[in-house]
Amino acid sequence: MHIHAYLVGMGHSHGHAHGPAAGPVTTGRLRRMAIGMAIIGGFFVVELIAGIVVDSLALIADAGHMLTDVIAMGMGLGALLLARHGGTDGGKTFGWHRAEVFTAVANAVLLLGVATYIVVEAIARIGTDPQVPGLTLIVVASLGLLANIAVMLLLRGDAHGSIAVRGAYMEVVADSVSSVGVLVAGVIAMTTGWGYADIVVAVLIAVWVVPRAVRLALDALRILAQRAPAHVDVEVVRAELAALPQVHDVHDLHVWTLTTGMDVATVHLGSDHPNDDVLAAARSVLDAHGLSHATVQVESVGAHQRCQRELTW
Repeated sequence: MHIHAYLVGMGHSHGHAHGPAAGPVTTGRLRRMAIGMAIIGGFFVVELIAGIVVDSLALIADAGHMLTDVIAMGMGLGALLLARHGGTDGGKTFGWHRAEVFTAVANAVLLLGVATYIVVEAIARIGTDPQVPGLTLIVVASLGLLANIAVMLLLRGDAHGSIAVRGAYMEVVADSVSSVGVLVAGVIAMTTGWGYADIVVAVLIAVWVVPRAVRLALDALRILAQRAPAHVDVEVVRAELAALPQVHDVHDLHVWTLTTGMDVATVHLGSDHPNDDVLAAARSVLDAHGLSHATVQVESVGAHQRCQRELTW
């Protein structure tokens, strides 16, 4: 018969030094996301209309990027609301925290879609004689840059604690760079009359966005694949647990990330010492690696042997 004992972290705001702390989904975080979405959404309409009126691919590209910002914030806001208010009854034992990860994947796909569209449209415009009013680009891009900076300042503090907010924040950062590019294109068009600056800047925006979208997608897929967090060396954790004087065997060690800042671990420890002593020692090791939310099963020698025979994966 197994001897079961559990070490469970209280809450999800761990504040450790090895990784970002998720923190609670606060009203302030939700409010900042909502305000940011309203600012970007309003300016998206302005920039899209201006781009269509003056036939500027750079403005349309930046507006498309802003649209992905709005969608990213909307999905991120929905994910945060689910994480805060979603129940944990029935089959949803972890609640809705992982909804943030799915929104990050969707954001990355949107970014790649916009980048692809811009490149295709730019290729189609080669050989034309684009006539883009530089002053319009300068005015619209300057206003867009101010809007992006305002939203960046709103979201910056929450970007480390939520992958959904980080996805939205990264898109706003990328859009700020886009606005600078459009501003440069406007200056070139106004001073030299070279309309192709509009197309060149649009392509540069697309190329700049792609690696950031891929990185965001890989971060999210790493979580979905339940790989160990990058800041946790599982073999070091295993070795430190095995080195505890109260422990004679370590097996079934699993470490994964539920969502940003919420790292989880389970482990079986073989020991003939009192459970409280084993758990206290294990807690010191796991906390040092930022694994404050963990389940530890303490087993006697006989229980460990039966457990090993029963395992099939």
